[in-house]
Amino acid sequence: MQVTETLNDGLKRGYQITLTASELDEKVLGKLKEAQPEIQMKGFRKGKVPIALLRKQFGPRLMGEAMQESIDGALSEHLEKSGDRPAMQPDVKMTNEDWKEGDDVEVTVAYETLPEVPDVDFSKIKVERLVVEADEAGIQETLESLAGSAQNFEDRRKGSKAKDGDQVVIDFTGRVDGEEFEGGAAEDYPLVLGSNSFIPGFEEQLVGVKAEEEKDVTVTFPEDYQAEHLAGKEAVFSVTVKAVKEPKPAEIDDELAKKYGADDLEALKTQVRERLESEYNGAGRAVAKRALLDELDKAVEFDLPPSLVDAEASQIAHQLWHEDNPEHQGHNHGDIEVTDEHKKLAVRRVKLGLLLAEIGQKAEVKVTDSELTQAILNQARQYPGQERQFFEYVQQNSGARQQIQAPIFEDKVVDHIFTEADVTEKTVTKEELQTAVEKLDDDI
Repeated sequence: MQVTETLNDGLKRGYQITLTASELDEKVLGKLKEAQPEIQMKGFRKGKVPIALLRKQFGPRLMGEAMQESIDGALSEHLEKSGDRPAMQPDVKMTNEDWKEGDDVEVTVAYETLPEVPDVDFSKIKVERLVVEADEAGIQETLESLAGSAQNFEDRRKGSKAKDGDQVVIDFTGRVDGEEFEGGAAEDYPLVLGSNSFIPGFEEQLVGVKAEEEKDVTVTFPEDYQAEHLAGKEAVFSVTVKAVKEPKPAEIDDELAKKYGADDLEALKTQVRERLESEYNGAGRAVAKRALLDELDKAVEFDLPPSLVDAEASQIAHQLWHEDNPEHQGHNHGDIEVTDEHKKLAVRRVKLGLLLAEIGQKAEVKVTDSELTQAILNQARQYPGQERQFFEYVQQNSGARQQIQAPIFEDKVVDHIFTEADVTEKTVTKEELQTAVEKLDDDI
């Protein structure tokens, strides 16, 4: 076997691999001899089938296996000796397509190698972490929000008109083409106006009604309505208003606390304080992480594999296109243009990805099984009723596991850098922190 370098330009590598006919024949013969003791054919005892007969019957298939194994072995040996780490799967092609048994096999191998990533002196990296204290005003604001969410409804004064946000208690019967339809009637139904829980246009027509009033509400079912026999049809609902109620926020007291699982108001305040501090800390860390990545981006320069950058730019363009066109759920949308902005962002992502991977490897950062399992379980909760199927899918799909593991690894590497970088804390207001967080949306 002979390996000849044909290209060495930047990160690009090219090689010509020649497998001699004698090498391949020897490999095939070895496979035949290894299998011979277990083979039994008509007219021969087990293990006594002549090699010539075995070669005639199994030789072509084994020749293909021998070729693949030899090429894979030559490539693995080369990568081990050279220390190259291909950025993507190497492109392997057989060049003598008119090959026949007895000929040498000639193969070309091309790939881009991952670059050498320079070391970074983290002590020279300066990062500011924004800190917000959970003060009494913030706690009170949260308590008022909780009280609003736990609101009750009380009868308005007799004769009062229903307003947006009020609750109306109604009986209704719906008809399409004069005929009642299944699921189109209810009694004593509590409907909050403005909640958008009914067909579009229904709730708006009840604004201004009074208790004991009767009214016909005419609406049109959406074209994509789940019940196909009603989709796009006009319906008339005969509505009887039995009560008009106005919202009343719950009192901020022990009873409110119990609704949210706390023993009393003081315990609820403690929970609120801890939750706010956790939210502020998470937001502050996100801003500090962005600042750290910006500093790392400026601190090092190295060549990037064009194939990785192109793949990342294409993925970014595809993702952003779907965000701008949410009505397209599939991928039959034709080619998506990759702009200079996509490429610029791809360069940053690839660069920082390679840098963080190198830092994590040198620091021996690992994602534990328990950390990965917990992350999978957290994502599974986003699919109510299908948690088990999601968990089993991820367990059987290495690509899905990698997508979940990657951000955990990145955050652990970032935390490692934080311990060695020059990090200072700056106390700011909640509004200033929120402004800093909002600025993150424009970048990675």
